Amino acid sequence: MKALSVSRFNALWLVLMAVMIATRFKHFGDVLHLPDASMAVFFLGGLYLRHHWTFVVMVLLAVALDWVSISFAGVSDFCITLAYSFLPLAYAVLWYAGRWYAPHMDRRMLSLLGAFGVSLVAAVLSFAISNGSFYWLGGRYAQPHMTEYVSRLWLWGPLFVRTTLIYVAVALVLHALIERLASSSSEHGNAKI
Repeated sequence: MKALSVSRFNALWLVLMAVMIATRFKHFGDVLHLPDASMAVFFLGGLYLRHHWTFVVMVLLAVALDWVSISFAGVSDFCITLAYSFLPLAYAVLWYAGRWYAPHMDRRMLSLLGAFGVSLVAAVLSFAISNGSFYWLGGRYAQPHMTEYVSRLWLWGPLFVRTTLIYVAVALVLHALIERLASSSSEHGNAKI
């Protein structure tokens, strides 16, 4: 997939930031709360935006949103421990998996399925890093041991990975629709010549 034009890059970046802001904390209340899309946003950012500096800005946005959530929105700071410093690594797994796969993206359905598969692997690894660092380094468990960690990983992992995959699937379906519309409009344009 070729790099986006500046205007498309900026538009997509704004969309991804808006999705992260809208889903990162419950500022609209429980009725309108969507699951956190941050993991999907980082994968999609790597896939489409690719720039290292954009990754850094997105991590800073995530941290700022967490700070606002805790400071002003009444969200618990239970997860803010030494392990929080591992979130950039967990997000980097997603971003750089998307960035790695980006050259393989094209209009073929197999390409989109490949992106979905890469997002699955990246989401599992990312969750293992964030959850593992919290469990082993967070200081919230008196006597951590592997059996309890695996049970917690199995308890929470599918929810986080499934949520990520749903957002990625929606984005890839939109990608396919936009590509189809673009190719059909260019075919109609060529037919008139």
